[in-house]
Amino acid sequence: MKRLSISSMAAAAFVALIFALFSPAGGNDRQPSPSPEVTGVQTGEIGGIVVIDTAGLPLAYANVIVEGTNLGCMTLKDGTFLVKNVPVGKYTVTVMLMGYKKEQIDSVLVFAGKTTQIEFRMREEYVGETREILVEADQKLVKIGASSAGDKDGLPGGRSEVMYFSGKKRYCPPYPSVSHNTEEYEHINDNRFLGVIANPLSTFSIDVDAASYSNMRRFVNGGEYPYKDAVRVEELINYFDYDYEEPKKGLPFSITTELSECPWNTGHRLVHIGLRGEQLDEKSVKPSNLVFLLDVSGSMDQPSKLPLLKDAFRLLVNQLGEDDRVAIVVYAGSAGLVLPSTRCSKKDKIIESLEKLSAGGSTAGGEGIRLAYETAKENFIKDGNNRIILATDGDFNVGISSSSELIEYIEKKRDDGIFLTVLGFGMGNYKDHRLEQLADKGNGNHAYIDNIMEAKKVLVNDVTATLYTIAKDVKIQVEFNPARVAEYRLIGYENRLLETEDFEDDTKDAGEIGAGHTVTALYEIVPVTDGGEASEDRLRYQDVVINSQAKRSKELLTVSIRYKEPDGEESRLISRTLKDDPVALDDSSETFRFSSAVAMFGMVLRESEHRGDSDLDSVIRLAKGAKGDDNYGYRAEFIRIVEQVKILAELREIGSKDGDD
Repeated sequence: MKRLSISSMAAAAFVALIFALFSPAGGNDRQPSPSPEVTGVQTGEIGGIVVIDTAGLPLAYANVIVEGTNLGCMTLKDGTFLVKNVPVGKYTVTVMLMGYKKEQIDSVLVFAGKTTQIEFRMREEYVGETREILVEADQKLVKIGASSAGDKDGLPGGRSEVMYFSGKKRYCPPYPSVSHNTEEYEHINDNRFLGVIANPLSTFSIDVDAASYSNMRRFVNGGEYPYKDAVRVEELINYFDYDYEEPKKGLPFSITTELSECPWNTGHRLVHIGLRGEQLDEKSVKPSNLVFLLDVSGSMDQPSKLPLLKDAFRLLVNQLGEDDRVAIVVYAGSAGLVLPSTRCSKKDKIIESLEKLSAGGSTAGGEGIRLAYETAKENFIKDGNNRIILATDGDFNVGISSSSELIEYIEKKRDDGIFLTVLGFGMGNYKDHRLEQLADKGNGNHAYIDNIMEAKKVLVNDVTATLYTIAKDVKIQVEFNPARVAEYRLIGYENRLLETEDFEDDTKDAGEIGAGHTVTALYEIVPVTDGGEASEDRLRYQDVVINSQAKRSKELLTVSIRYKEPDGEESRLISRTLKDDPVALDDSSETFRFSSAVAMFGMVLRESEHRGDSDLDSVIRLAKGAKGDDNYGYRAEFIRIVEQVKILAELREIGSKDGDD
């Protein structure tokens, strides 16, 4: 991210106005007041600061509204604000920001030619994140990212911003608000186009995780452009539910395919492949043996971590039936069993145990995982749902702490029929890649809880998909017809790719599908045109020949899927073909268009070299036209997020130009 230098309050006010136009605070509930220049009324100013009540840290990007007027602004990074040209009088001033309770001060008097100073103290509400306090130039700077080189202002490696306020130069480490940022993300190299002649088969493991989406949202809601490697495009796409046909009787999921124009690359086409897992009725839901494995180490002692974790698990407990059982294992400097396996007919006892938890100490995550598996095995329900739910920021530093050791241990334990769900919390030291790996190797799923609404989505709305596995080791292999497809590119799934031979190898681990889950994969393809054929540089010792059946066939590709029953060891195979019969984009399904919009957004965030004509305006247009019923409002929220990112991108451009000056 380029450094942002704002040299005047006027520029800040202009930026604040842009933000206000796209925020709930800038709605139509305020009546406009006449311009002071037109009426000739006397005016003054309202200035002050907004801080976080619990820590006293400045709060940036909060909306300041002078009620009954069209006047307002947004706080700067040091929490200060200044509303100019306020007509003389008495006002109510309100401050709002997602993640904080709305605060207001009544009877604020404005005098001619004077500035009335006020202060707001905001209380967190677990639906957003805070910004970092400004750090003086001689203090140690937070490193975020991985840059090893300094910059022309003498900043050490990392991503920091420079700002001028009150005539003094200050450095501002960007979001999140911690003294040392150690978040970890795996570097991702976007999948490239592959020639069909040399690479006729594309093989990968399915992925139902959606942690990348909610983590991305956390960055955006905090006013920060997401790190590229925090964006996994397939997880953005799979955050949303799609209207695929129900599975046929006897099959755990259905396969849906669609072909249309590629929205970001004229001349290319887009292949949409969708799976839907079968829903479980009440009679099919097996009793659960759950072990809550909860991180209560010192790093969890933040409002967005342990308090939110408790709220999330209270929601989950309320969803469980009387025949389900819950045990609670916690870990900090050591691991312990807080609550033996307890029937959910005693939910009060389970919730009481959650309420008593407090944070402190180092992080013996490995020991906690050992104890959790032992507890789950001791209370194993044959033909039931046996699962550990790990909730943590991923910062293990005592006992088994390396990713390789933890993964090796979990791989051994998954054969016991115990599944693993991993829920990530918090910021600043969040270990995204580690938690994703643990879930993958533990036959489970990975979600990131950034606010209480996301907790409700994962643990209430989608609880059966989160907790009940209907198929494991699910692999997809697509064979392309070289007479019709010259090249293809799988969008996302970079860390889920498999070798061709892995498809039929039942010892090779792959992804799991939960009850009612949908899984979506997109391929961008380059069609063979003008009756020609896919071509490659000829080999010296071999000739490549496309058989006559492929040339006569109208099939574009064949989708093959292998899966195992949750307690099975041998895979089963189902296949489906897709004909080369594309429809116009406007005639494609809402599912096709909305998933395409999300894919475009992911490629823009990643600054992918394959994004073609993708831009945020195109994403917004396509998504708005395919929002559909949107019962939970997730798609509308997506559109708002894209609009926020558009503003953040404009701010980066303003900062770049200002820095050049």
